[in-house]
Amino acid sequence: NLITSFIKNTSFEIFGNDYSTADGTCIRDYIHIKDLAKAHVLGLQFLESQKQMRFETLNIGSGKGLSVQEAITLTEKVFNQEAKVSISPRRPGDPPILIADNSKMKAWLKWEPEFSAMDMIRDHSDFIRLRRSMEIL
Repeated sequence: NLITSFIKNTSFEIFGNDYSTADGTCIRDYIHIKDLAKAHVLGLQFLESQKQMRFETLNIGSGKGLSVQEAITLTEKVFNQEAKVSISPRRPGDPPILIADNSKMKAWLKWEPEFSAMDMIRDHSDFIRLRRSMEIL
């Protein structure tokens, strides 16, 4: 993973830099774990409030795309160091862009993502560092 490559000072592998996107790397919808957890809690509360069981599919995501290169650039800012990157060929079947349509989630459960990609990177790196320090103890 990207953040682990910064912490361990190893190379991060990008699978394809020739997509039809602004910087050539694929775009994905990343979401903070706290936003994901809150969405699940709201979903469970909704189910509990129903008199009759009802099933719906609700997409949980930020609704915003971030390219792999943009994620690398944000992580470089958090760590204040340049990434070590290697470029590999595309993986078969990887689409250039995948972004969740969270409009149904927002409308039904009044849910909004609260955390930015930068928050996600900072919090994830703090978690990994904490976990690694506890392994040493």
